[in-house]
Amino acid sequence: MKSESKKHLSLLIMAISFIAFIYGTIRAMDIVDRTHIDTSNGFYRSYVTTSQEIQEKAFALTAHCSDELCKIQSLLDFVTNIPYQTNTFQQYSAQKTIQQNFGDCDDKSNLLISMLHALGIEAYFVLVPKHIFVITAIEDERLDKTKGLWVNNKKYFILESTARNSNIGFPLRYTLDQIDVIVEPFSNEKLSIESLEWKE
Repeated sequence: MKSESKKHLSLLIMAISFIAFIYGTIRAMDIVDRTHIDTSNGFYRSYVTTSQEIQEKAFALTAHCSDELCKIQSLLDFVTNIPYQTNTFQQYSAQKTIQQNFGDCDDKSNLLISMLHALGIEAYFVLVPKHIFVITAIEDERLDKTKGLWVNNKKYFILESTARNSNIGFPLRYTLDQIDVIVEPFSNEKLSIESLEWKE
């Protein structure tokens, strides 16, 4: 009787362990799906965050602003003034980039887009050869004469996180055919690009 109970208990433990293993595997695959972006050069891993710390930082940096242009430029100013330093083998979280006060284009773009997201501002990653930058859609007459990246007939402005004190509407330093993918990093959805132009 006791050996039969032990046998049932062992089978139950094995079944629970198997279910836990399957659940863990599915969760890991889901995390990979949400953070890894397939590109023509392999995979890019997104380190975006919705942490309270980053949300509070975004709100603190833009507390003086009364419009979206000011908010975006204030976040961009903060990120571009973090010293640029390449990290060949390591990507850092948004929090770590602030803490260590340096980062490369990945680190700084992840920080910038995380703070934009915290304020509910539409923004996307643009992946080009050996670089990443952020684009945002903003309607403001002060930007009417500023060139933008028109994606599917909608105008977006480049935010270059690695150029110190740069402004909204940074010039496109790549040809249009070098744009590999445009991604919404929180859903990991690639934009379907039907048309792409660089113009006012």
